[in-house]
Amino acid sequence: MVVTAVSPSFEYPAALEAGTVLLHRGDASDQVLHLVQGKVVLGFLHEGEMLHQLGEVQGPCWLEAAAGLLGLPHVVDAVALTPVQLQYVAAPEFLAQVQSMPGPSQTLVMDMAKQQRQQTELAVSRLAKDADARCAEWLLRHAEPDAKAGGLAVTLRERKRTIAAQLGIAPETFSRVLRHLRDRQLISGAGRVLGLPNPQALRELAGV
Repeated sequence: MVVTAVSPSFEYPAALEAGTVLLHRGDASDQVLHLVQGKVVLGFLHEGEMLHQLGEVQGPCWLEAAAGLLGLPHVVDAVALTPVQLQYVAAPEFLAQVQSMPGPSQTLVMDMAKQQRQQTELAVSRLAKDADARCAEWLLRHAEPDAKAGGLAVTLRERKRTIAAQLGIAPETFSRVLRHLRDRQLISGAGRVLGLPNPQALRELAGV
């Protein structure tokens, strides 16, 4: 997927192509995006690649609305997985709409925004863990005794793309990590069954 940046200086609603960067981590949330239609992936971009994936969302939904309500910068990157339709609302206008609600409703919405922000920040901190370490931890968690060769082995019962999504990384990153682990002789085999010749080294890598 080709990732391209976009400026919000266009008429609304807007139709954007797959691969468009919709949100940048660390940017001020001066606008709140409503995803009318399409699918978006959230995570960490690095050199144009979605290195760590937090998850996918399907419109209609709001993107990082908590950041706009709380006046905080975006905590994740967002990239269109499919063609999308977006509506933009200025953050002050969005906040004013919430502040015009009855007191209990306003408190509820702001409390939910704070909780959502805390949960996202926690998920982001977990994503920050090195991809090699997360893969090592996943391998150890799924290890089973290998009756034929002895020791431990992991059978990949799901597609690599599915496993990568569970780990919050791109499929290309997962394949690259497996190559690194194989080069370091921490895993063996090239099919669906991976041997674990040095579980202790994997534990040290995983930090468990």
